[in-house]
Amino acid sequence: MRLTKPTLFTNLPVTCEDRDLPGDLFGRLMKEDPSTIKGAETLMLGEMLTLPQNFGNIFLGETFSSYISVHNDSSQVVKDILVKADLQTSSQRLNLSASNSAVAELKPECCIDDVIHHEVKEIGTHILVCAVSYTTQYGEKLYFRKFFKFQVLKPLDVKTKFYNAESDLSSVTDEVFLEAQIQNITTSPMFMEKVSLEPSMMYNVTELNVVSSPEHGESTFGKMSYLQPMDTRQYLYCLKPKPEYAEKAGVIKGVTVIGKLDIVWKTNLGERGRLQTSQLQRMAPGYGDIRLSMETIPDTVNLEEPFDIVCKITNCSERTMDLVLDMCNTRSVHWCGVSGRQLGKLSPGSFLSLLLTLLPSVQGLQSISGLRLTDTFLKRTYEYDDVAQVCVVCPYTSNEC
Repeated sequence: MRLTKPTLFTNLPVTCEDRDLPGDLFGRLMKEDPSTIKGAETLMLGEMLTLPQNFGNIFLGETFSSYISVHNDSSQVVKDILVKADLQTSSQRLNLSASNSAVAELKPECCIDDVIHHEVKEIGTHILVCAVSYTTQYGEKLYFRKFFKFQVLKPLDVKTKFYNAESDLSSVTDEVFLEAQIQNITTSPMFMEKVSLEPSMMYNVTELNVVSSPEHGESTFGKMSYLQPMDTRQYLYCLKPKPEYAEKAGVIKGVTVIGKLDIVWKTNLGERGRLQTSQLQRMAPGYGDIRLSMETIPDTVNLEEPFDIVCKITNCSERTMDLVLDMCNTRSVHWCGVSGRQLGKLSPGSFLSLLLTLLPSVQGLQSISGLRLTDTFLKRTYEYDDVAQVCVVCPYTSNEC
């Protein structure tokens, strides 16, 4: 017999108006009914609990519990009784018996009881195999088995999306944003106790599902974290490389394993379930042989006034490069300095920072383009356009501009 939590008893209240033929008969009957709530007899939900009337549904991540009882219906004493309970899944056979030692004897009308527990980790068909062997008083060894078949269903539908964000001015490598969509595909509501991301060894994770306040953080889903049947909820996480891996551009570029989601929920009367996804993987961003990023750049600059930026050039290839920098002017932004300058050799995984000066000639939001890096070893040129944007404003009055 499966052990599961009871459910709250529900009744069907029948009411009528006082001028109707039954009068207050229905009202008096509901008040006398012991299953109704005193003072709220018209509510369908009662105060009593109902034992499960059928096997019910078992979902992945829940704990399957079963009560096993072996009863001696005969008038004879049997000896050396061994009860064994195995759970057969599509991929393995598990021994769930608490003890593998035999019971010395079992008298008539007596029984051997056992309770087994198993956290369900596979979906599909499961078969509980209960085998009993014993010896009669005449020394005859007998054996029988019983099979109990049930299905394990999927409780949640989890979908993930990855977004590779370009590095900001304070970080060296890209951040990774994970969006997890979790849908309740059961027929009953769930209380989402915990949804967390366990990152891989190279990343630190920041949960973005809490609204910060001066006193304390509040969940974006409110105080009562319920998920109704077929409802979907989105969770967002930000992963940043750990400092010891941040400078290793080649290593981070090849990382595809991000981590795994740990989901804990509760259903009717606190029945708990837990689900862990497999290791989540993403498509690693391709930077090519050379990566150019901005370390320092102003948000707003004045028209026809020079401003400085700091570029970072990282060798993401596995070979040494000898680089030459060319700067091509655009219609709105002009480079100041010598084009065709030698940057020298750059070994694999290393980087260098460059201070460059520009002169804006057109107002508005302008893109910084026209950088060209040439590897003299392979005679290969890498073009970088629209690497950043600045807002060009006029420092004078509108008539003077």
